[in-house]
Amino acid sequence: MYERVVPERVAAAERIAAELGFDKSCLPEVGRLLSAAAASKPRGTIAESGTGAGVGAAWLHSGLGDGARLVTVERDAELVRRAAGIFADDDRVSVLQGDWRLLERYAPFDVFFCDGGGKRDDAERVVSLLAPGGLLVMDDFTPSAGWPPRFEGDVDELRLFYLTHPALVATEVLTTPVSSAVVATRRSRD
Repeated sequence: MYERVVPERVAAAERIAAELGFDKSCLPEVGRLLSAAAASKPRGTIAESGTGAGVGAAWLHSGLGDGARLVTVERDAELVRRAAGIFADDDRVSVLQGDWRLLERYAPFDVFFCDGGGKRDDAERVVSLLAPGGLLVMDDFTPSAGWPPRFEGDVDELRLFYLTHPALVATEVLTTPVSSAVVATRRSRD
């Protein structure tokens, strides 16, 4: 029987999340997507908004190339302190405390897991932070079988924004039977 390996740092972050009662960490299915995205940019600048307990960052780290850099930001000081401890031995990783806009100084991003701030409050700015060919990953969507995508009977304007943005080539990926992610690549700026 084959078992899927959970990277050590992911397991550490999951333990922290459990200890703190933090229940908003990314799913393992999304985590494996993040690991693959990070691995696709071995010398890239990788970012995450919404560190939480560090589970998403740990999945991104599991695919991080030797020449890559990971920066993640979280508002909650205790979550930042605990997540930073997971990466204390790796100078390629920065865990920042504050608003998601702190990430701007590290842009453009080759991979951006927009899991916290930005996704809803400044979607156009999120897109502008991507490098040409950069990947944007956003999870926590409810799958929609029809077009345009709907949530609770109404058109999901947020999802529609990313799926139809002219600077992006985007698709929705089923991550579990009841959850999906939007994955997009920024077009070249010809």
